Amino acid sequence: MRDDERFEIERAYDLLPHVVGASLASMYFRLNGIKKPTEAEFRDKVIAYFGMLKDMDQVLPNGEQFAPIKKYMQNRYKEEEHKILSGGNPEIEKRYKRYIDYG
Repeated sequence: MRDDERFEIERAYDLLPHVVGASLASMYFRLNGIKKPTEAEFRDKVIAYFGMLKDMDQVLPNGEQFAPIKKYMQNRYKEEEHKILSGGNPEIEKRYKRYIDYG
């Protein structure tokens, strides 16, 4: 698969963990009055919300021409999940610190 064929979905996976996962996690903690969740609690909640997008590749038709992008999406989801849980996603870490500071 050429880079230009996956450009848009790459951008989506660059944004989705913090736009969907961290935003909804912050809202969850705020609405529940939890001002100081641990890093692990915050990351787990991010995964819970980001996880709603785990099967996003299923919206594409089955077919040979879609197989490479679907495989890329599955692999990229796993990579993002690992980065979130290990503290390797800088946007998630920034959102956590911001929530702790300003919750």
